[in-house]
Amino acid sequence: MYFFLTQLSFTDILLSTTIVPNMLHVVLYEGTFVSFIGCLIQFYVFSASEILECLLLSVMSYDRYQAICNPLQYNMVMDLTFCMKAILLCWVIIFTVILALSVTMNFLWFCGPNVIEHFFCDFDPLLELSCSDPFFLKVEDMILAVPYVLSPFIVILVSYVYIIITILNIPSVSGRQKTFSTCSSHLAVVSLYYGSLLSIYLFPNKKNKGNVKKILSLLYTVVTPLLNPMIYSLSNRDIKQAFKKLKSKMSSAL
Repeated sequence: MYFFLTQLSFTDILLSTTIVPNMLHVVLYEGTFVSFIGCLIQFYVFSASEILECLLLSVMSYDRYQAICNPLQYNMVMDLTFCMKAILLCWVIIFTVILALSVTMNFLWFCGPNVIEHFFCDFDPLLELSCSDPFFLKVEDMILAVPYVLSPFIVILVSYVYIIITILNIPSVSGRQKTFSTCSSHLAVVSLYYGSLLSIYLFPNKKNKGNVKKILSLLYTVVTPLLNPMIYSLSNRDIKQAFKKLKSKMSSAL
């Protein structure tokens, strides 16, 4: 789990450094300027970090499934080799997706308006500025969303179905609480991330106009990376002990 948390932290840092500086400039100065190449780079990095987080959350749910449902085989299945292969596969998928998007985006023709009604270069605002027909790009986006967004979500759901069944079969209440605490942080992060992400792309576009879509985008681009370290830290025994030691040292020094 710590190995995957480092990758998740890197993904959150990548997403935050891509979105937050430009967003703060938009908020402070009520707008900003960005070059066409810079806008595309922001879109590619944003897309890569979002898909990578979906894949990482699904791998982490499988890790929790093995830890709770197959504890005796956990160290054998979730060894360092498997973890390295899983992370390497995630990065290969990311580069493949970005390559496919970049090739298709090159066929778009931008000739007219250049004002994006958003705080970053997202997919739909870019298509609204295009003078060419974005039909094939929308089809490609829907096709890519199935294996890289919905499929990880299904893996997470199936994993937690088995986890819940296993927890309910534990006879003691304290045992259930202790077992559930090992996956509560991951479940909270998944709920926050996928809740805001799916609400944007499942609702009709008319309901997502204006501030509603911006607020929902703010949840999974800024709020989620901000809360992830807090969620995992508050439920981590080692970090709690470190805080207690730091508090005792500060009190003794005073």
